Amino acid sequence: MKKILFGAFVMCSMLVVTAQEKDAVIENMIKEANENSQLEALGHHIMDVIGPRLVGTPQMKEAHDWAVATYEKWGIPAENQQYGEWKAWERGITHIDMVSPRVQSLSGTQLAWSPSTGPKGVTAELVILPTVKDSLEFKNWLKNVKGKLVMVSEYQITGRPDYNWEEFATPESFEKMKKERDSLTREFYSNIRRTGYTTRNIHEALESAGAVGIVSSYWSKGFGANKIFASRTKRIPTVDIQLEDYGMLYRLVEYGNKPKIKIVAESKDLGVAPTFNTIAQIKGSEKPDEYVVLSAHFDSWDGGTGATDNGTGTLVMMEAMRLLKKFYPNPKRTILVGHWGSEEQGLNGSRAFVEDHPEMMDKIQAVFNQDNGTGRVVNLSGAGYLHAYDYLTRWLRAVPKDITKHIETNFPGSPSGGGSDNASFVAAGAPSFNLSSLNWSYWNYTWHTNLDTYDKIVFDDVRNNAILTAILAYMASEDDTKVSSEKIILPVSERTGKQMEWPTQRSPERRGGLD
Repeated sequence: MKKILFGAFVMCSMLVVTAQEKDAVIENMIKEANENSQLEALGHHIMDVIGPRLVGTPQMKEAHDWAVATYEKWGIPAENQQYGEWKAWERGITHIDMVSPRVQSLSGTQLAWSPSTGPKGVTAELVILPTVKDSLEFKNWLKNVKGKLVMVSEYQITGRPDYNWEEFATPESFEKMKKERDSLTREFYSNIRRTGYTTRNIHEALESAGAVGIVSSYWSKGFGANKIFASRTKRIPTVDIQLEDYGMLYRLVEYGNKPKIKIVAESKDLGVAPTFNTIAQIKGSEKPDEYVVLSAHFDSWDGGTGATDNGTGTLVMMEAMRLLKKFYPNPKRTILVGHWGSEEQGLNGSRAFVEDHPEMMDKIQAVFNQDNGTGRVVNLSGAGYLHAYDYLTRWLRAVPKDITKHIETNFPGSPSGGGSDNASFVAAGAPSFNLSSLNWSYWNYTWHTNLDTYDKIVFDDVRNNAILTAILAYMASEDDTKVSSEKIILPVSERTGKQMEWPTQRSPERRGGLD
């Protein structure tokens, strides 16, 4: 009996010590994150020094190399893993100026992968797309674009976002504006269809007809915000001009004032560049062949500096890895972080990793992905894994209440078919969870816009997300059991009437812009 009691005492003592050790690791990570955060310095280097991280650019490669060097400085082995090639291009100086009927500098930029104008630039009169009855009429009109710059975007009747109208306009005035706007939008797209083209391929027709440049304006429905994506031309430049200046130019054309602008866009075609994922890991001490994966895409569009898409996700994962290495240097399972390339063009980096490492997929304990802005995490879904409630809620209990009180959980949830890199792992059956954050006007103001810059980062929220991620990774690594990846039976789709199927794995684009 004494032996039994002594054994029980030893066992209880060991459990108490283990619990105290766990508490100490978590407390130390929280203290370090709050008192010695590296987020601001890391953010400065990524956004201010390196800048936007468009796939195929020298800045993207610089970011990958910097991340490897930073991890190695922290004692974390890291490497750049090549998965493909991309059209190599570098943005240069962009100047857009109206030169007639008066002189005014305009706000705008060249679109990604757009051909250069050269240092002398292009000066030409602007024309707008005509209203046509059919494709034959449009074909006959095309001769008018030779030597001209063609405006291809919809004219916006207001530059005020809806929330501004709601605050100040009468209900009648607001409704009137919305009806007029909706009517004009429907007619714009109907007219595009009547030309025989789409908004995606009409640029090629204009280029073939002799236009010397394309002028667009993709308003993001917020003050001063435009979405900045890719050029669709091969020989002539494409620029995006902010709503306020685009509207002025459009009206000048409509009123017959024949405006002219000069575009100087000195980009460089650099041929072909390799594309990478940056992978770093803290090797597991007991189960090195099982993995906890931290996930965030590293690339961005380049209208701004990619601060909230996905600079903040990158900061969360880097800071979480720093905390884990400092206070949990010998994890039970291997903790791996993936900074994925070319997410913006179709989750290419993470899809390549999943495709290239099939042996890892059934050994993944959990993937934690963050990708939607600077806000604190407010939603965690079970992603369609039947038993996700059991382990996610267990891990969340270790997170401070001032963080978890903001988080709404959704179990069992449903699998993501796209949108961010967690979907690449979900398709392979690996338990993968998106840490969805508070909006902070993300969609209108920073998602893929010219305003996605360092000043939009809310570091208090990002710091909380780093603490959350570090603790979730720690708890997942320490868990005594390998979690279940059993999937739910998906319901019948209300849209199709057929039973929904689990997302299937897709191959990445490995030769972007080259074929």
